[in-house]
Amino acid sequence: MNLVADDPATIAGRFLAARRRAGSLDAYPGSFPDTLDAAYRIQDEAIAAWERPVLGWKVGRINPPLADRFGADRLAGPIFAERRAAAGEIAEMPIFADGFAAGEAEFLLRIGTAPDPAKREYSLEEAAALIDDVFVGIEIASSPLATINELGPVAVISDFGNNNGLLIGAEVPDWRASAFEDMEVTLAIDGVETGRGTARAFADGAIGSARFLFELMARRSIALRPGQWISSGAVGGVHAARAGQIVEARFGSDLVVACALTAARPE
Repeated sequence: MNLVADDPATIAGRFLAARRRAGSLDAYPGSFPDTLDAAYRIQDEAIAAWERPVLGWKVGRINPPLADRFGADRLAGPIFAERRAAAGEIAEMPIFADGFAAGEAEFLLRIGTAPDPAKREYSLEEAAALIDDVFVGIEIASSPLATINELGPVAVISDFGNNNGLLIGAEVPDWRASAFEDMEVTLAIDGVETGRGTARAFADGAIGSARFLFELMARRSIALRPGQWISSGAVGGVHAARAGQIVEARFGSDLVVACALTAARPE
């Protein structure tokens, strides 16, 4: 049977081909999905075809008026690559140099207990109870599609949530009692501050991102596992960067994580 451009597997395959060759896409590679569910079907096909273990999930924000249009204020995508950063280290992280790229300051929540796959609604307290640790980090948001953020959430969902890896920094001490969501976070690119904020600015904070993910994965019939990460959303916004630049995220006065963006190589 011949697949057509509208088929989710065809669109997913075109995204994956661009990733494998570390190339770029001039336009969305197929007919544009009109719902989040349609975009998640493309993502499901891409996850299956990529045949790599999912190490975690990134959660991103959908801002008004699109949040009202789609009936959701967040989206999710799989994370396939992670790296631990030692104190003071500037780790190298690959991006699609001819596509879109950004380094985002994020709190990383580690799942300690797998959620009940049949449970579709969580309180913030119930979601927090499934988290065993919180770290600081940088999400590498990158896609071969240069206009991915301009095209909006359905494009972002289609290509792994616009993710190309996770840099894991230091643990947040005593996170349950630390009010970490109120911690001031700054992002700098080549030493110039580009973003500042707190996780609390996100609706329901970082724990709200965990709650969203648990409910979404139950609806999608995707099992979550202990040890998987939840990259809970960019604190201080999304700021485009390019290969050769240094991205540094500072959480409060003591926790810092940094990376050098490098051009991804073809497989």
